[in-house]
Amino acid sequence: MSDYSAIIRLEGKTGPVFRRDHRKPDGRHLSLYGYAPHEGPVLDELLRPETAPGELRRDPLRNSWAIYAPHRQSRTFLPSAAADPLAPHRPGAPATEIPFEDFELAVFENRFPSLAPATVPASVTDWACGPANGHCDVVVFSKEQAGSLATLSQERRVLLIEALIDRYRYLHAAGFAFVLPFENRGERVGVTLAHPHGQIYAFPGIPGPQASAVRAFGEGFDLIANHASWNGKFDVTSDGDLSAFCPPFARFPYETWIMARRPCAGPWELDTGGVHALARLLGEVPRRLDALFAEPMPYMMSFQAAPPQAGSNFQFTVQFCPMLRSPGRLKYLASVEQFTGVFTVDVLPEIAAERLRTL
Repeated sequence: MSDYSAIIRLEGKTGPVFRRDHRKPDGRHLSLYGYAPHEGPVLDELLRPETAPGELRRDPLRNSWAIYAPHRQSRTFLPSAAADPLAPHRPGAPATEIPFEDFELAVFENRFPSLAPATVPASVTDWACGPANGHCDVVVFSKEQAGSLATLSQERRVLLIEALIDRYRYLHAAGFAFVLPFENRGERVGVTLAHPHGQIYAFPGIPGPQASAVRAFGEGFDLIANHASWNGKFDVTSDGDLSAFCPPFARFPYETWIMARRPCAGPWELDTGGVHALARLLGEVPRRLDALFAEPMPYMMSFQAAPPQAGSNFQFTVQFCPMLRSPGRLKYLASVEQFTGVFTVDVLPEIAAERLRTL
């Protein structure tokens, strides 16, 4: 067990936040975020197995990249509550990733990362363009083993945003070209751990969709003005300067975005009121999605913030892509969508917005 520990006071957007940094014996970092300094001894913890970084391969026809990380086949898969690796340490229970008896919110380096630091020795095949370098974090929303963004307290969602802002700053300063916090929710979208959590991927280059967005904003596309021109037809709800809406160009039924109605490159540019508004909407959108079909909505959610190289016109959004098109019916990607990228959407976004607005 490591005895390294440091407690740092952060001047958050909403007031002081404390971060306790811990270095695992396998070299991975773990940070606990809370409204008070975290105390307590370091207990037993899970360690990373010996793995080699994955590799990148390029598809010359699609001009796209893929990460090959065979070691992820052995990652934890739907463990019992007793074997939950994201739970706090419990006497007599197996070691977990978080070697403390209590915590508010935790961020740690993924034990089975798709992207690995460039400092980790890599051996790649003849078909690779290079190692899959980058950084992968797990973000544990709460010590509780059940729940969602909708059921977390407002205070905890604010703390989540403060922690993400802190990680954005660290990863941008470390030189990563694009940082993507995201959440996959529900077994039907492939989640292998039921404990409420998200992840952060930091990429050495800007992925294709985000590069397209950088170009569009750089060429003058104004999402704020575009949204205003819809005259509320696609709006679901709002809070302060932030709106939640189903964009008219949505690719998924009930796809919902959150956006500030003023220029904002990322959550680090929000003021105190903006952080509180974003936190409320991060709970309100999944609450409405859950109410839509009276069951937990499986979804993919991501923070789409400006890469450091982007110009000043990039507009930050949080995007929810729900995976049910009607009760019990998943939105699958069909052949035409997989092979052309042209989506077929079963619900008009304006109808989706109207339904979500009434909930």
